[in-house]
Amino acid sequence: MGERLHFAMNDLRGNWVSRKKQNISAAVFCAVGVGINMGFSAIVSALGLPLYLDTVGTIVVSVSGGYLPGVIVGFATNIFKAFSDSSALYYGVLNILIAVFAAWLAGHGWFKKIGGIIGSVFVFTLIGGGLGAFIPWFMEGLSFDSESLSGVLHSTGLFGRGIAHLLSSLIMDLPDKAVTVTLAMLLLRLIPKSWKPLFSFQGWMQKPASGGDLMEKTGARPRRMRLQVKILMVLGVAITTVAITGIAVSIKVYEKTTIRQHERLAEGTATIAAGELDADMVETYLEKGEKAEGYIETRERLGEILDSSPNITYLYVYQIKEDGCHVVFDLERNGVYGAEPGEVIPFDPAFSEYIPLLLWGEQIDPIISVDEYGFLLTAYHPVYDSTGSCVCYVGADVDMEEIAADERSFLMEMITIFLSFFLLISVIVIWLTQYQIVFPIKSITRHVDRFTDSTDSQENLDQSVKRFRSLDVHTGDEVEILYHSLSKMLAGQAEQTRSIRRLSNSTAKMQDGLIITMADMVENRDSDTGAHVQKTAAYVKIIVEGLQKKGYYPEKITPKFMSDAVRSAPLHDVGKINIPDGILNKPGKLTPEEYEIMKRHAPEGKKIIEHAISTMEGDHYLKEARNMAGYHHERWDGKGYPEGLHGEVIPLSARIMAVADVFDALTSPRIYKPAFPLEKALAIIEEGKGTQFDPKCVEVFMESLPEVKVILRKFNPNV
Repeated sequence: MGERLHFAMNDLRGNWVSRKKQNISAAVFCAVGVGINMGFSAIVSALGLPLYLDTVGTIVVSVSGGYLPGVIVGFATNIFKAFSDSSALYYGVLNILIAVFAAWLAGHGWFKKIGGIIGSVFVFTLIGGGLGAFIPWFMEGLSFDSESLSGVLHSTGLFGRGIAHLLSSLIMDLPDKAVTVTLAMLLLRLIPKSWKPLFSFQGWMQKPASGGDLMEKTGARPRRMRLQVKILMVLGVAITTVAITGIAVSIKVYEKTTIRQHERLAEGTATIAAGELDADMVETYLEKGEKAEGYIETRERLGEILDSSPNITYLYVYQIKEDGCHVVFDLERNGVYGAEPGEVIPFDPAFSEYIPLLLWGEQIDPIISVDEYGFLLTAYHPVYDSTGSCVCYVGADVDMEEIAADERSFLMEMITIFLSFFLLISVIVIWLTQYQIVFPIKSITRHVDRFTDSTDSQENLDQSVKRFRSLDVHTGDEVEILYHSLSKMLAGQAEQTRSIRRLSNSTAKMQDGLIITMADMVENRDSDTGAHVQKTAAYVKIIVEGLQKKGYYPEKITPKFMSDAVRSAPLHDVGKINIPDGILNKPGKLTPEEYEIMKRHAPEGKKIIEHAISTMEGDHYLKEARNMAGYHHERWDGKGYPEGLHGEVIPLSARIMAVADVFDALTSPRIYKPAFPLEKALAIIEEGKGTQFDPKCVEVFMESLPEVKVILRKFNPNV
């Protein structure tokens, strides 16, 4: 026991050392892949080429080492690029998807054929140019340059803005992916085949199974959902729930913070603008407009304030009265002309609840409204004259559409980053569950199924136990406990089966001995039936095996039926024990009365065996002996005895015995006749096909004549 434990620990230590070296080489290969991506990206950037080439290393690593190292390379590449270009972080999801698809395409042989390589270019283009088109779209919106490809496509009138943007992105990305795949294929050709096994991470805690073994089905039992899918679902729901909650909270905080910042900006702008006004001149400005002294100069100063704040959309000065807003100043912005001094603008419905406060000259909080001027955030600041009376309000508007656009951009940034990390975590979880749960359980299940299917012989059972022990699962968790428990159970089952087989063999020998003894008792009373039971049993074996090979009666001819029929054959004439010796051994032809007595041996045999069956439990082989004894003189055409059964109503074992019994009677000498020549006996059997005998039984008997002659010559040397 101590030596076995020592060897097992040495094996485990050896596996661990080997696995550690494997993983170090895979990590180095990943670093090289990141270097390839960064190197090619830097080259095309320095040359000013319209390419990216930042996925060459990702594809090389994915094809050589699998999806996990490929995903690591793709994700790490975008992390490093983000130091110089923060937007690269948002495109990490694309590099991860390219890694996953590259590994999948390699596993399905795409990179071994020209057609597959070309197809992979289009797959990667759909990812980089297709999915990649949506990231800037949702982050920054669509702003077309008339000279850009998207602008040219849109100007044709054939495509909408979105379709034009998507098509231009695909067209621009296609050359990049064509060059990328070409470079990747060249690099893959430079890698020696003997190196490629070193490029994948080793997650096995035991001897790895072959790819063919892992793809093999583990049984016919239906599964609603695979374990790995369940784990991914739980992981996906958990991460997505956390992510949605986090993103929602972040968006809400971002929105409140942004709105608060813009409120302060609007309030500050309105306050500064209020400081530029001469409050005592407001009435004069309303009455005379630009003709009033200082009006134009004041408007210019207000315009400078407006121009200095690009986030402020509108800046104006209103005097609030019962009939509406009387314009003092209304500055132009973005081609929108302001109202003239003295013009009255009706109250916006959004301000209805604040009108009393405005009429009293009170300070109000910023208001968000939607009107003909857009979706605006408005801050009002009261202006007081020298007597302390509020003579007007300075209003500053911020366009909320810009805030909404910023929110959409922030949301897209959050989603792309979340997807990148979600895909990375998912790939790692898939890899871990495969090597720590799915593959070990699949290997265990496959070998258990093989053990179940190998019960036909003790040697196969022992080999199955040996193969199961060779798995040597070392996951260090419940899976390993399950493996050891199953190993003990299967070994015990094999030993128990060995004991049962020994007992069964011993019992079978006793039963066979009993059958032969009973048959000998009958045969010793019949002076004409020398070796009859041995020959008929041999003929039954030939016929039943022939039916099985031809595929006849597949629902009946099972291994158990075949065994039961051959073992039961010697008892088919057991009923003759109740026939008087004078009739049984009469040298001449039987009278009709004597023949009726002789015919009683069939039901008498059935009765004897039924009595034997009644003393035993279970599905016993003597049931076929009963059928043979009781019905082997029935005829296919229904003219036989004792019950006049016909066709397939007659038990199959009795139909088989009918051919064997008659053939032996024809080819064996009797007191009342000599043995018939073989040709004549066969002619009589053939003549009875479809009338006396089951046609299929005669067919396979005739097709097995070489074997029949061997039996015949063994017991009749003169034939």
